[in-house]
Amino acid sequence: QVQLVESGGGLVQAGGSLRLSCKASGFIFNSYTMGWYRQAPGKQRELVATITGGGSTNYADSVKGRFTISRDNAWNTVYLQMNSLKPEDTAVYYCKAQRYSTYWGQGTQVTVSS
Repeated sequence: QVQLVESGGGLVQAGGSLRLSCKASGFIFNSYTMGWYRQAPGKQRELVATITGGGSTNYADSVKGRFTISRDNAWNTVYLQMNSLKPEDTAVYYCKAQRYSTYWGQGTQVTVSS
């Protein structure tokens, strides 16, 4: 049974930091590209960052220099370190695993107050 369980969301003031975690199980984690996506109210879900099994990363322009994606293949976990948060970063953040199949987590709310 595949599971992606996100944690670490919450309420933070602008300029603050949060670290999201996504614990995966039920598939061969180190062979999957992992990603973080977000969806704000009334908007489409959008890419935040991805990381391949080998550690290559890709970021949305809006988060470059502020967010860092990383993974620990020994613990089947992917992280998103978010610094210098802005109110426009407010969204539900979702973890995604993709290779032969695509799996999504349930999401975690991030709210940045001004």
